[in-house]
Amino acid sequence: MAGARTRAPVVIVMNPRSGGGKMARYGLVPRAEGMGAQVWTTSVEEDAASLARNAVVEGAQVLGVAGGDGTVSAVAAVAADTGRPLVVVPSGTRNHFARDLGLDLRDPVRALDALVDGEPAQVDLGMLGSRVFINNVSFGVYADALLEPGYREDKPRAFAAVAPDYAKGRQWVEARVDTPWGTVEFPQVVLISNNPYHLATPRWLGRRFSLGTGQLGAIVLKRPAQAPPDLLRHLREELRQHKRGAGSAGDGGGAVIWSASHITLHGEGRHLDAGVDGEAVRLPLPVECGIQPGALRLLLPKDRPGTPPERAMRH
Repeated sequence: MAGARTRAPVVIVMNPRSGGGKMARYGLVPRAEGMGAQVWTTSVEEDAASLARNAVVEGAQVLGVAGGDGTVSAVAAVAADTGRPLVVVPSGTRNHFARDLGLDLRDPVRALDALVDGEPAQVDLGMLGSRVFINNVSFGVYADALLEPGYREDKPRAFAAVAPDYAKGRQWVEARVDTPWGTVEFPQVVLISNNPYHLATPRWLGRRFSLGTGQLGAIVLKRPAQAPPDLLRHLREELRQHKRGAGSAGDGGGAVIWSASHITLHGEGRHLDAGVDGEAVRLPLPVECGIQPGALRLLLPKDRPGTPPERAMRH
């Protein structure tokens, strides 16, 4: 474990396996320690959530996390539960949450500047029962792909293995979803996000311009013959066909899109496979999703790229 476990006001939990070893490649440990933080690294014996909780017990007043979205989600849950501000260092593969916070994904070291002169911010957290999610909960083709052996090493192969049954109408989500336009039985795909995704502009497809709306985003695909792995591009086509613009919500025939503070999936079975922030889980039915507005306190670096609307206002 990097860093001695002495009492310290700042502890950063780092996952050395995230992003193909970005922690080592960018020299995050010496940079963080040079700024006065302790670094505790995850291992087989100690996961990110356990390390974060131990850090709080040892007196940490600020928590940090360097890793992918799964690692960030685990530490964010502890930070929110204990009232500690969180510094996010994007050192995973996709870094969706860090991207939507406006952090610089090309240079994760820049996120450490928040330890010196961080700007406070508050964002919402999605809730899956008592479990936190920072990005989304997915059911259907994405969740099944996560369960495929070797998913992390070869994602296209994993999607190719599960997509045909969905595309041919032989596979679906064994549940029903209540929407403002009625109940959808056995949908092809269900995606519930911590704040709604932007879907109208191709360049910013799948971004969240705000993480503080206090609303979940919900997307349900109904049409059995059209459930390709590229969910968001499929949604853009649905929106184009039905002439729905940015921020609209409704039943477009193949896609149902809306925002709500609470979303429930019902079913006759006992469990449902899902992907939660990119991690495969099995959830008991019914599945209850909610949101905690402003539940997570953050420290963000002052000099950061920002989200697209922020950049547009700057220039």
